[in-house]
Amino acid sequence: MMQTRRGFIDYSLDKRATLLALFRGVVDACDADPYLMRAAKYHGEKTERKCPVCKKDGLVELRYTFGDQLGQFSGRIKNGAELAEMEKEFGEFSVYVVEVCRECSWNHLCSTYLLGDGRERKVPRRQRTLEDEDFASLK
Repeated sequence: MMQTRRGFIDYSLDKRATLLALFRGVVDACDADPYLMRAAKYHGEKTERKCPVCKKDGLVELRYTFGDQLGQFSGRIKNGAELAEMEKEFGEFSVYVVEVCRECSWNHLCSTYLLGDGRERKVPRRQRTLEDEDFASLK
């Protein structure tokens, strides 16, 4: 359980409204981006809930992390254990929980919240990654 979780926003009412509009034929909410579907396939954490659209067991959650103190690592997907570690390591960052059905491409933002111990820290030094051009040329 996250000790420093605060600023929790639940999007259940928005989800209900989107589902009602979907079942009335007003919107097409089963339109997950191919990158989101790929992230769900490889990084999604299976839930006990069934998909609200197709009623199958393919529903997974993704937790995206964003924050100035995360530096180049802002925007990454993290699991529960990694978030517990990060909340002691960083002062403040946002977590966005997205549910995705791998069967019908349903996706919706479930909740957002803040984590971190509240202490201001400097942005970590940039590290070279495989995505950097100068690193790829060293092969």
